[in-house]
Amino acid sequence: MKVYHKSTCITCKKTISSIERMKIDIDARDFFKDPFNEDELKKIIKMTGKKAQELLRKRDKMYKELDLDNIKKSDSQLIKLMVKHPGLILRPIVITKNKAHVGKIDVKDLK
Repeated sequence: MKVYHKSTCITCKKTISSIERMKIDIDARDFFKDPFNEDELKKIIKMTGKKAQELLRKRDKMYKELDLDNIKKSDSQLIKLMVKHPGLILRPIVITKNKAHVGKIDVKDLK
């Protein structure tokens, strides 16, 4: 199981420790220290079955600075912004087989 996270994020820490308690091996990657490229992020977004807009962290300061509530951008433009400003990406991201789960996750749903 892959987990993309931010090491200082409380939600990420809780998710990782919950998965570890289930005795599941984790391949963890802090995507702030080891950022996504556009292709990786596109693949993850596709695995969620959602649009890029739905994976934006609205509480991030860049979200407000870029006025993303009012300025409409294409998925491609949003992905470029998310790669440039990883704080915009909802986290954690947990990859199980061929599905990606994003944000606050009920780890019971991951089995």
